Amino acid sequence: MQYRNPILRGFYPDPSVCRSGDDFYLVTSTFEYFPGVPVFRSRNLVNWEQVGHCLSRDSQLPLGGARINGGIYAPTIRYHDGRFYMVTTNGSAKGHFYVWTDDPSGEWSEPIWVDQPGIDPDLFWDDDGSVWFSCTGTSKAIAQRQIDIETGKFLGETHFTWGGCGGKCPEAPHVYKVNGVYYLMIAEGGTENGHCVTIARGESPVGPWESCPHNPIVTHRSTELPIQATGHADIVEDQNGNWWMVCLGIRQTGYPMYHVLGRETFLAPMKWEDGWPVVAADAEGAQVAEQMMGHDGLPAPTPLDDHAREEFVEGRLSLRWNTRCNPVDATLLNVEEPGGLRLKCLPASLDVMEGQSWVGRRQQHYEFRATAAVHFDPLAEREEAGITVFQNILHHYEVAITRREGKRSLIVRRRIGSLAAEVACLDAPTGQITLMIEGDEQTYRLGYIDGAGDTRVIAKGEARYLSTEVGGKFTGVYLAMYATAHGEASENAAAFDWFEYEPK
Repeated sequence: MQYRNPILRGFYPDPSVCRSGDDFYLVTSTFEYFPGVPVFRSRNLVNWEQVGHCLSRDSQLPLGGARINGGIYAPTIRYHDGRFYMVTTNGSAKGHFYVWTDDPSGEWSEPIWVDQPGIDPDLFWDDDGSVWFSCTGTSKAIAQRQIDIETGKFLGETHFTWGGCGGKCPEAPHVYKVNGVYYLMIAEGGTENGHCVTIARGESPVGPWESCPHNPIVTHRSTELPIQATGHADIVEDQNGNWWMVCLGIRQTGYPMYHVLGRETFLAPMKWEDGWPVVAADAEGAQVAEQMMGHDGLPAPTPLDDHAREEFVEGRLSLRWNTRCNPVDATLLNVEEPGGLRLKCLPASLDVMEGQSWVGRRQQHYEFRATAAVHFDPLAEREEAGITVFQNILHHYEVAITRREGKRSLIVRRRIGSLAAEVACLDAPTGQITLMIEGDEQTYRLGYIDGAGDTRVIAKGEARYLSTEVGGKFTGVYLAMYATAHGEASENAAAFDWFEYEPK
């Protein structure tokens, strides 16, 4: 089977995968974005359909007081005895918790909280029915403990077990039992270019652990391969007895190298040799490549198509959209009235963590065009609505409709750390305006589409300043619609008729 990586483009980090019958399910981290933890389903591990979110209610995902890249870290999804479980860490609330469901495309339970320090939790069911909870315990070792899955209470003492092969940040533990042998797989080296996957085996769920003689079993560190930072992996056996690994990676550009798409999800075929997992490298030395040859036996992949146009006519937003932190109120996402999506001019600006009138989707390609049709009549200079290319509250560019010197105007603003400037201003066309952001590996171009259908670029911004290496941390760039009154109350709102994302 031939396929193309990444299998999930854009900001979809820390993948975890499980299987139920012929269906595979996959989840990823979401940090401060809401809803949290998207759920994907596939029959071939390549073509994934998002079927829901594990965390779709405020009670499941409290994000009040979240910092940049707070919120949800590193979920694990598991299927046991007809039920799905997702365990993760809310770094902005009470730490570890898990939720469960019998239908992964439906609603998930309320959180069951787990009182254990650390991040990156895992659940493992042994043959005797015991359940083991593992997480990043210290800077030197993984913490493991038996848990009562009904209550989240621990049974017995904490075991601080394997710490890997000496790399920094031993994290992302997963426990498996294969052919009667227990395995503990982790990530080391930090989630940057030193990232790698290591594994050990033992005779119990908590070791003692024997390190694999060919660790790390996956890494692209110290290479010039186009995919870097490979790590934070999970493995799954398909219904034909073949094994696969999902992991995160990044696609960098420029020099010094940078990336804006975030950490993405990749797939590699795996096999067992002498009781150890092996992910073979290709002729270029890549274990995870853009073009891959996988195991046969699953349905043939179809070409990935990320082009999407949203008309906002179904009374709800599709699953690709997020808000930042918890939605402010129900009127923020009013898609039931004629005129599409309506965003109120709330006091919070793009420079504020919470309370934004903001609806966004991931940038998934370096070369793309995003357009949105907007109806907006600002009544004061403080009122503003537009579209933004957004890394976080300290790094973003936007093109917007506002009022300047008594006239409706189009502006472009760039925010880079502590430096913020309105870099262009011109009179706005009358009526509806189609705002535009285009991107390539080096530059974002911001402007609008005129009445003749021609692209009018107002100003540009360097992509580097919205990259993870310069302005980010764990998330990738979003493209979002927004409205604000810059710190004051307003009853005004902007109406977005449609939003279109076109890869190039």
